[in-house]
Formats: sequence, structure tokens, C-alpha cells
Amino acid sequence: MNKAMFLVIALASILSLAADAGEKSDLRIAITFDDLPVHGDLPPGVTRQQVGRDLIKALKAAHAPSVYGFVNAVHLQNDAALGEVLSDWRAAGYPLGNHTWSHLNLNELSREAYTAEIVQDEASLQQYSKGLDWRWFRYPFLSEGSTSEKRQAIREVLSQRGYHVAAVTMSFSDYLWNDPYARCAARQDAAAIKLLEKNYLLAAAEALDHAHQMSVALYGRDIPYVLLMHVGAFDAHIMPQLLKLYRDHRVKLISLPQAEQDSYYASDVNAALPAQPPSLEARMVARGLAVPANDATLTVTLSNICK
Repeated sequence: MNKAMFLVIALASILSLAADAGEKSDLRIAITFDDLPVHGDLPPGVTRQQVGRDLIKALKAAHAPSVYGFVNAVHLQNDAALGEVLSDWRAAGYPLGNHTWSHLNLNELSREAYTAEIVQDEASLQQYSKGLDWRWFRYPFLSEGSTSEKRQAIREVLSQRGYHVAAVTMSFSDYLWNDPYARCAARQDAAAIKLLEKNYLLAAAEALDHAHQMSVALYGRDIPYVLLMHVGAFDAHIMPQLLKLYRDHRVKLISLPQAEQDSYYASDVNAALPAQPPSLEARMVARGLAVPANDATLTVTLSNICK
């Protein structure tokens, strides 16, 4: 498919989804960001600090409340100047949360090693949070444990340390666009960057519709969604357009704690409760319901763009 044809199809699909937005009258989304202060490659001349500030500027313009940023503090050890990203986040009034020290996968660690990852991250959270609640935990790779025993063991650790789990109920793999964007920006390929923008917005619109379909199938309503994003350069570049897309869909932006007041998140807010399937897709499967198709539009081609 050539670029011109793709753009026509992408725009038509976005407009079609937007036309259906009136059927979704109670769309609420809590936007969250993983991997502070470092995620993905950077275009020439762009700094991590600029990425953070551009994200904050767009979120503030959209009046996004209390946007949690989940921290891997290992990067501060390697470059103390990256602490500016966390300082800026906090100066904006946005809270921080625990994403483990170095973003390792629970499936590859023992309980003791993973607990050490959680604990080691806490000093930086305490340093920068200054009174805001930082005891929210986001699993790296969304991996909650490959066995029920491991999952339960870490939930016990989280419960003992007073954490809530920052669940994810909406995602469109936004991180996939950040490295291609850095390559395309280095080549000053404006047409390719425009292609990335259209593809990204289409994927976001599809994710919105996909979550809506699953929530209605499970509960007959839209739950408040928790959106997973990352502090990447392309995310910062396109954030105003993404937030406009949500406005066009009549989405109300809420905070993570507000979203997780919903009964759907009961076992995430209280890790001492029995674990539930960790995603809408998993809950569909657990109930024997067919998961609706979710077209990951052309994301598989992103690795080849601007190479």
C-alpha cells in the first residue's frame, strides 16, 4: 500500500470512529506514563528534559488531572541531570509511581530479587514526591508473574508495602513509534513523520473502540479506563493531536485514583484481595467470551520506516 492510499484509509477510519463517539457517552480515561525519565531513542537535538516538558505542556493545556509518571530510577544513577524530568513532573503537580528500579521482567526474577527492585526505586520516589502519594505500582512489561504462585507472592509484597496496582485497561503500543520517529527526524523526512502521525492516531482510535467493545460486553457499560503511555519523543510530539482526538470523542480525563474507584479495579486497589485477570482481554477469556478483533494497523511495518 502506498503512502497516499494509506492516509486516505486512515483518515476515513478515524472519521468513522469519531462519528460513532456519540454512542459512548461515558468515556473516562486516566492517562499514565511509564519509563520516566528515559524511554526510546531521541531525534537530533532533543533532550529527555524537553520530552518531559513538551508532554507536560500538552497535558496541562488539556487540563489532564494528576497524571502519574512511573519511574525507573536506575537512570538517575547513570545521569543525575535526568532528575530534572522528575522535578518538572512534580512541579506540574503530577505524581510519581514505582515502575521498579531497572525495568526487569518479573518472570525472570525470584521474589527476593523483584522485591529488591521495588524497594530500591523507593528512595527516589520519596525524594521527589514530597507529600504526594507515590505508592502506586506499574509492572514492567505488564508482567504480573508467569505462575499463580509468583503472582500471589509479589501481590503480598505490594500489599505489605502499601501499594496499589496501576492496572492497564487501554493501550495501543505507543512506544513502537518513538524509535522510528527518531530515525525519520534525523533524515528530515517530513512525509514519513506525517505517516507516523496518521498511523498513531488511527491506532489510538482503534484502541478506544476496542476497549469500549470489551467493557460493554463484560459489564454493559464503559468502565473508566487507565491508558498506558510512555515518555517518548514521538509521544511528546503528537500529544496535542492525541488529546484532540480524545476531545473529539468526548472523553473526560480523570486521575488514576479516580479511575480505580470503580469496582473493576477492586483487586488492584487492594492487593490483599484475590487476584483477578489482569486485563479486559483476560477477563473476556476467563468468562468464555470472544475477544473482539483489534486491528493493529500497520504497526508491524514501523520497524522498517526510515531505515
